[in-house]
Amino acid sequence: MNTVSFADLKLAPEILKALTESGYTIPTPIQAQAIPVVLEGHDLMAGTQTGTGKTAAFALPMLQKLMPLASSSTSPARHPVRALILVPTRELAIQVEESVRTYAKHTHLRSLVVFGGVDIKTQTPHLKTGVEILVATPGRLLDHIEQKTVLLNQVQMLVLDEADRMLDMGFMPALKRILALLPRQRQSLMFSATFSNEIKKLSEDFMNYPSLIEVARSNASAENIAQKVFLVEQGDKHQLLTQLLRGDDAKQAIVFTKTKLTASRLAKQLQRDGVAADAIHGDKSQLERMQALDAFKQGKVAVLIATDVAARGLDIDSLPMVINYEIPHAAEDYVHRIGRTGRAGASGTAISLVSPEEEKYLLDIEKLIKQQIDRERAEVPRHSDRPARSTRSERPDRAAHAYHAPAPKKPSHDPWFDQPYVPSISAPAVPLKKADDPVAGKPKAQIPALFVRRTN
Repeated sequence: MNTVSFADLKLAPEILKALTESGYTIPTPIQAQAIPVVLEGHDLMAGTQTGTGKTAAFALPMLQKLMPLASSSTSPARHPVRALILVPTRELAIQVEESVRTYAKHTHLRSLVVFGGVDIKTQTPHLKTGVEILVATPGRLLDHIEQKTVLLNQVQMLVLDEADRMLDMGFMPALKRILALLPRQRQSLMFSATFSNEIKKLSEDFMNYPSLIEVARSNASAENIAQKVFLVEQGDKHQLLTQLLRGDDAKQAIVFTKTKLTASRLAKQLQRDGVAADAIHGDKSQLERMQALDAFKQGKVAVLIATDVAARGLDIDSLPMVINYEIPHAAEDYVHRIGRTGRAGASGTAISLVSPEEEKYLLDIEKLIKQQIDRERAEVPRHSDRPARSTRSERPDRAAHAYHAPAPKKPSHDPWFDQPYVPSISAPAVPLKKADDPVAGKPKAQIPALFVRRTN
């Protein structure tokens, strides 16, 4: 039984006040273990299940360490970037910065988030006023570095959140460029739900003897999430999904697809079926994605169709259900997808619709989480107003009529033209004139000719 309180972690009164106002009472296991390590100044690799409070585990000790450097001055020089938090997606960046701002609201520390998909000029003025804590996606941070709108030479703390995802998304070259611009003397923290051998090797390049904390078995899925698999033909998935979404326990759900095209198509189909649905994926503008996410959080949209761009960072309170319309090829993405439900100790349901072609990926997932997921063969009822197509062998009574004789020709306007040709023997044959010339026998007309005399 964890009886540690936030006050026991020796956090500042200003931070404790913000936590109390936000309804925080007892730290989660990752928070209780990580916060003391970070406050002691050690580098840290922390692995835990998603939805267990990783953001507070690094944000709270970060604020605690930076508070002595906080300033009420309006001068930008008094507010250099002292902490950098790198995240893979826009949604996660926004949520992390919102949490940091909530925890720091009774301090003089400033925070800002920068990400792609919006005009960079809207972010530059805020950067120039000075911020101590910068949350950024790697690509947009490099844009600001190239435009010389941000300096990183005073960064004291670096956080890589969802580090494995950043590697999966190809951010390694950008990360190396950013790391080369940071001071060598700094504290580095790496947080993620999954740690591969590649990630651990990466840590050797920029971390100094890091402490390793794993509050749950690596790559495990939460025990409070009920997982289930429906084995179903690909063509029956849409009908089964609609049936599931109309159930009593699916008041709100995130449905994951592999591609942006499938997400858009599925959202439109569900809307036609009378389901309040919307899609969120990489082809939508940042404003459209934020509007869809806000509508979902407010309950205006019951179903959010999302690609894996939304698998990391979406934090919806009491989300009851996650449905994998298509299971991911990367088994680690399954852990992050279902981690959108069952957050902060709540119970949740994760359902996967698996076609025969996808069963090999299901085996990879079970191998990763070291758990066999219950399977059920889906019974998809046929629509009464859309009878199933039947084959000729199922219709013996109509076999004889499979091929019909051609319809009789429509009679022409005059029956005489439909009669066969019969040569007449009463009328004598009339010889044709030469070359069928109608004017044969008539004298030919004389044609005048013009002769030109040629002289030398």
